Amino acid sequence: MPEDDYTWLPRESILSYEEIVKLVDVFMSLGVDRLRITGGEPLLRENLPLLIEQLAARSNLRDLALTTNAVKLASQATVLRAAGLHRVTISLDTLQPKRFFDLTKFDVHKSVLAGIDAAINAGFQNIKLDTVVIRGVNDDELIALLEYAKRLGVEIRFIEYMDVGGATQWSSDSVVSRKEMLKSIGDHFGSLTPVRAQTAAPADRFKLPDGTIFGIISSTTQPFCRSCDRSRLTADGLWYLCLYAQEGVDLRQYLRNDTPPDEIASIIQNKWSVRNDRGAEARVATPGRTTFIPLGRLREEPHLEMHTRGG
Repeated sequence: MPEDDYTWLPRESILSYEEIVKLVDVFMSLGVDRLRITGGEPLLRENLPLLIEQLAARSNLRDLALTTNAVKLASQATVLRAAGLHRVTISLDTLQPKRFFDLTKFDVHKSVLAGIDAAINAGFQNIKLDTVVIRGVNDDELIALLEYAKRLGVEIRFIEYMDVGGATQWSSDSVVSRKEMLKSIGDHFGSLTPVRAQTAAPADRFKLPDGTIFGIISSTTQPFCRSCDRSRLTADGLWYLCLYAQEGVDLRQYLRNDTPPDEIASIIQNKWSVRNDRGAEARVATPGRTTFIPLGRLREEPHLEMHTRGG
């Protein structure tokens, strides 16, 4: 939480679960078979297992994942697993309670660690930890975090600090590059082996000498726009074709105007077929690159915040 206050979306604009499922069915009719529930923080949504259960019932859904800060996960992990959730990804930027408080403004570090344990105990497979690495903030914890993930038997992914949404204190000097991370990790553990895989997943994966696998998402210094197959639907029904996109397509209006599903599908297909977003690549090529969106504009347009569009 880098700022002191935020502009939140009005509750009446938020899609109901019924509306979310209707849109998911439209997307799935066009071939989408992987879904991720993200945020913001999805576990703040009341009765989330009900939505998970409805989505998991789709027979052609191949993967249903959830990204969470895990503050409320300890009490919900078992229920979410029973509802049909396949995987969880948990944000964890530090193992130090004081540093956690400085980053988040909340004294809930123990709750996060308890949530990670609960996810393991609930039987989730392929659990991932996501760590945004910021120079001078937590870049001294790469080894400790990797050891922690190794001890738990989960995979950690280190993410280069991105200049999107609320990262209004971002500067290029704060970015710890993939190259630097690999050097630090390799100097400690020994020779690293790339894990070759032909997927559209954002992380490049590497193996330690003992077989432990970790990932690095390097969209700040080495963008992967050309292989990206993801889009984002906000809680109030705006569809973004790129994380850096400044405008989205309002799908909620079609739902609430009773537009037939096949017409909504045509709108989606037409937009996607001409998609040429290269947001991260454009940012790399920007001379004198500074913060993507000024704070004042973020407060005027909350959809540009990452807690709104699911960064």
